[in-house]
Amino acid sequence: MSVVALIGAQWGDEGKGHLVDLLASKARLVVRYGGGNNAGHTVVNHLGTFKLHLIPSGIFDPSTVNVIGSGVVISPEGLLQELDDLKSRGINTSKLFISERAHVIMPYHIMFDRFQEDARGDDKIGTTGRGIGPAYADKMNRSGIRMADLLHEETLLNRLRSVLEEKNRLLTKLYGAKPLSLHDTYLRYLDFGHKLADHITDTHPIIMRALEKDMPILLEGAQGCLLDVDYGTYPYVTSSPPGAAGACQGAGIGPTRVDSVIGVYKAYTTRVGQGPFPTELADGPDADALRQIGKPWAEVGTTTGRLRRVGWFDAVMARYAAQVNGIDTLAITKLDVLDELANIKICVGYKLHDATLEYPPATTAVLDQVEPVYEEMPGWMSPTSDVRRFQDLPEAAQAYVARICQLVGARLGIISVGPDREQTIIASEVF
Repeated sequence: MSVVALIGAQWGDEGKGHLVDLLASKARLVVRYGGGNNAGHTVVNHLGTFKLHLIPSGIFDPSTVNVIGSGVVISPEGLLQELDDLKSRGINTSKLFISERAHVIMPYHIMFDRFQEDARGDDKIGTTGRGIGPAYADKMNRSGIRMADLLHEETLLNRLRSVLEEKNRLLTKLYGAKPLSLHDTYLRYLDFGHKLADHITDTHPIIMRALEKDMPILLEGAQGCLLDVDYGTYPYVTSSPPGAAGACQGAGIGPTRVDSVIGVYKAYTTRVGQGPFPTELADGPDADALRQIGKPWAEVGTTTGRLRRVGWFDAVMARYAAQVNGIDTLAITKLDVLDELANIKICVGYKLHDATLEYPPATTAVLDQVEPVYEEMPGWMSPTSDVRRFQDLPEAAQAYVARICQLVGARLGIISVGPDREQTIIASEVF
């Protein structure tokens, strides 16, 4: 297998960074294809614990080439901070390449993001306030600034002069904010370009050469496909396509070149921010167990620091995500979190009035009305964090995983039983 897309198959925070870190030893090229620094991956390996937001998780393997693709929106300031943090801990970042086609998050994007979220009042979407949505909006409106523009003084000045005039009118007249200085903004982003110049390039030839040589390529997602702007729980979604289609578009690889799509699912379900969540457990001992309060890997958002909402595994949403994205292989993370539960539930359908739904409704108004139909399975009540082979898992754990695969309709690939790289069960080889 040459090209593998690894995507989040729930509402994000599924543990993708942990798995990319694991697979990077076999991949020779890792491409982050979408999203921005509104996403976060926590990686735990022999080098320590790292929180990444823009840089691909393959950065820890010195033989792996890492690309930030054209589909990503980039905060130069955030990226430079991430690079400095990695370098200060001895990580070689010389093989990081940034697509010159990727769009730049500007200061007015962040301001608009926060003003717009505040204006929503009780109907807040729950954005991170990092300017992601407005940056993608400008991209589609053809008024964005790209990484290549930061390398050309005259181009940047002309682009910025044109755009900033309109943005300042909105900032001052609509939101009563102070206008941004053209001079200061220009010099600041020109400096960002100078500092990142060694990494910004046309990444298309890099990716094409890897394809021609049949090198193992891993496409790394951000967020989860239930946050997809088209197929997620709109409007409580992200501003980009985080699924398999977005992987092809954001990396610049045709869909016929993708050999496998791995969907990463937690053994239960979590969500950060607002939006419908049919299987949510608001409180109680089961919710406390799933949140792992007090543990270093508690359910807290890597980027936001917000406590994640938790609930039982939702097979209706999981199967839908698999169908929309062509997921053929499952990676199930955090199975060990369920070790101390006597009984575990799986949502196998939705009840809406007198009807049973096998697919999630398209609108949140209807989705808020559904009642989950649960199937209860016995827990295994024994630790799994030291298990390295599927057949060595407790029988009840094997049955639980097998049932998830059956309901989703894909084969089992990987099971994670802890935050460390080695706490992994490989059921079928990826590359």
